[in-house]
Amino acid sequence: MGKTSDLTAVQKTIIDTLHKEGKTQKVIAKEAGCSQSSVSKHINRQAKGRKKCGRKKCTSSRDNRTLQRIVTTNPFKNVGEMHKEWTAAGVSASRTTTRRLMKDMGFRCRIPCVKPLLNMKQRKKRLAWAKDKKDWTDAEWSKVMFSDESKFCISFGNQGPRVWRKSGEAQNPRCMRSSVKFPPSVMVWGAMSSAGVGPLCFLRSRVNAAVYQEVLEHFMLPAADQLYGDADFTFQQDLAPAHSAKTTSTWFKDHGIPVLDWPANSPDLNPIENLWGIVKRRMQYARPNNAEELKTTIRATWALITPEQCHRLIESMPRRITAVIEAKGAPTKY
Repeated sequence: MGKTSDLTAVQKTIIDTLHKEGKTQKVIAKEAGCSQSSVSKHINRQAKGRKKCGRKKCTSSRDNRTLQRIVTTNPFKNVGEMHKEWTAAGVSASRTTTRRLMKDMGFRCRIPCVKPLLNMKQRKKRLAWAKDKKDWTDAEWSKVMFSDESKFCISFGNQGPRVWRKSGEAQNPRCMRSSVKFPPSVMVWGAMSSAGVGPLCFLRSRVNAAVYQEVLEHFMLPAADQLYGDADFTFQQDLAPAHSAKTTSTWFKDHGIPVLDWPANSPDLNPIENLWGIVKRRMQYARPNNAEELKTTIRATWALITPEQCHRLIESMPRRITAVIEAKGAPTKY
């Protein structure tokens, strides 16, 4: 005769059926072809509602809620710090249990999104700008030459602290970290339109109004000739002090170049930000040894950008504007 754990599905069905009919355990055992003790144990197990045996969990539902509150309150702590805080609350569990429970709750360790901090005045200006440009067509956006500066470092491995969050919480303010600007190894100025990219300019010194106007003279104008020829275009730039200086505004007026009005702290609206991201991702496995090798790598990677990629990024402008309107001027994903 087999043990209770050796009972087949057919035997268990026979036992359950005959037990409901009021048959004795002796009769049931004879019909099912097993021992009477196996029948007794199976009937008792069904009566108690035990489906299977297993090790008892070392934490209660209350303990699990405490851990979830710790992760939600301090998502930037690592597992060791969260385990220490959890056990300090009176819970007896290992670090492995802590990590496993966090994953069971749906938390995953991810690189946090970085978005600029915006005050209410800046949000209102972004919203007003987006509503003003929401009816622009692809043809109108194709006449805009987008520009920006970006910082490249020799090492691309340091991605900063990670954050514990659930799926869909990438844009949750508590799961994001504020961006901080540090002196780069190389600063680059570039421009793009739906027709492709212009030449790069490596900035050797701090960008003031005079330096920026030299960039416009020697790099922006050639880029405009390359991308637009004799056609009219509108130049886009952010509100950096060198860009918004009076002498810079005078330079644009003297050269007859219209400048697109632009809201402050709005990298999510500038498609060239995505272009910088493409370049940096392609360079993530490159390991230049010095600044000159870094510049060479940047130039080679920038040259691989195709007009089709630029055109797709420009086509995203209506979606970016819609996202800003839906977010009521708040930062959006880009």
